[in-house]
Parts: sequence; C-alpha cells; structure tokens
Amino acid sequence: MPFQGTTAIVTGGASGIGLAIVEGLVERGTKVAIFDIQREAIDTQVARLREQGATVTGHIVDVSSRAQIETAVAEVRAELGPVLILVNSAGIEQFGKFSAITDELWDRVMAINLRGPFMCSQAVLPDMKAANWGRIVHISSSSAQAGQPFMAAYVSSKAGLIGLTKSMALELGPRGITVNTIPPGMVVTPMTDRAVSEGRFTDTLEHFASITPVRRAGAPADIANAAMFLCMDESSYVTGQVIGVNGGRTT
Repeated sequence: MPFQGTTAIVTGGASGIGLAIVEGLVERGTKVAIFDIQREAIDTQVARLREQGATVTGHIVDVSSRAQIETAVAEVRAELGPVLILVNSAGIEQFGKFSAITDELWDRVMAINLRGPFMCSQAVLPDMKAANWGRIVHISSSSAQAGQPFMAAYVSSKAGLIGLTKSMALELGPRGITVNTIPPGMVVTPMTDRAVSEGRFTDTLEHFASITPVRRAGAPADIANAAMFLCMDESSYVTGQVIGVNGGRTT
C-alpha cells in the first residue's frame, strides 16, 4: 500500500510534532486530515499546505469526545476516502505535585492522552479491516519509560498508551494492521517552550542537549521521520514496538 493517494488522519496535527508528521505525509503524496482544537492554527496550516499542492483538510475535534471523532471521521471518509493511516499525536500536559492532582485533572489528561487514541483507533478500524492493511502510530513519551516527578497523570497516560499499543498490535496483526508507538525524548515544540517559560525546567535546554549522547535537542522532524517509516508498507514486520527517538538518553 503506497503513500500516494492513501488517506491519513493526524490528531494534534496543527502544530509541533503532529504538524511535522502531517508535512511528512503530504510530501509523500498522502491525503491528510488534521484533527485539532486550534481553529486558527488549523486554518493557517491547511491554507499553507494547499498552496504547496497538498490534499489536506482540517477538522476541529476534541479527541475526548467520541461523537466529535465519529462525525469527523465520517467527513474524512466521504471527502478523502477510507482512512488507512492514523497517527495519534494530540495530547495535553500536566505539571504539579502528585498530592495536588484533582480527580477532574486526572480524568481530563486520561481522556485526551489515552482514551482519545483508543476512540480514534476504533473509529478508523473498519476501513483498515476492509483493506486488510492499516498503520496506527501512537505518540507516547519517554517519561513513561523512566518516570518524571510532578507529572504523574501525564506519565501514567503515556504509559497506558504503550500498553494499548502492544495489545492492539497482537490483536490486529493478522488483519495486516500494524500498531507502534514513538516515545519522544526532549523535543523543542510549543509545549516545551511553554514549560521553559513557566520555569519548569531545572536547567537550560542547552544543558540538556549537552548531556544527550547526540549532543542536541530533538526537532519535530526527528519524530516525523520515524513515523514515516512506521507508516510504510515496508514496515509490515514491525508492530507492537516502542521506537524511542530521544538522542540516546533512554535506551
């Protein structure tokens, strides 16, 4: 199944890692639907990519809502065709003492970071089963592998995403559907910039880059490059895997 003409959905695709993945897909001839909640960012990126000749649509979707997901997937299917590639990149952060996490905050983080990928995957599954081919990539986090203080809800949601990946891969592999997860290391994104501006880093980005084996911070394109491989037909023997893209800090 080639990229050319295949339809993909990228959640959280209007900025950061998600946008880099959208760009990688459209460069290879994929028709892409962006799911995001940032209306202005969606409009800006869709217009820019269309000017470059890409086939791309934008949809305002809160991935914690099954109704919004199912409505948007139906729109994508009608406009672009069956959805055979799904990249779950939408997510929210959480920072604060464990003792201060409220039930409401815990539930919101889980709803977007874990339940969202679950529901999006269910929504596109009929298309993939009909084609006996599909690619699902979950963007998790290296913090789920090593833990992170003051981010218990976020880390738990991303750890759950790794477990979801493994279970889905075992069940869906016989149907030609692969499911993998990429846990990024430190990647410079709007979310990272916000954390720096709020003083949540114990040191500078330059310091963290200096103690990373490859001696630099990650870029969204680094994650996108790995996602492109996992979406290819040539990656059909790779499923249920945790593909760390972190400059060697987590092995």
